[in-house]
Amino acid sequence: MQFDDLLYRYFGTRSLEQLSPAALASGIEQMQVDLGLATDRGQRFALWSVLNAFGAAPDLDVAFPDADDREAARNLMDLAARAEERDADD
Repeated sequence: MQFDDLLYRYFGTRSLEQLSPAALASGIEQMQVDLGLATDRGQRFALWSVLNAFGAAPDLDVAFPDADDREAARNLMDLAARAEERDADD
């Protein structure tokens, strides 16, 4: 799944600046529902990653039954935190 495609699917736009708060909330809610229904590991990870970026992802043990997937998600969170730290230092 491409990030732009996910944005378009759930928010109807590829530009987050155009979203109203209500449209953002609605798209996030739909992604959470789809995450709960998804059986494909890649799709689950993509949905969880976007939800995590919005601060709306479920806990890792809820989202990922597989330990390797939980570890990959932890790695993604660590990388994102380091990127934020670098941006704050600049």
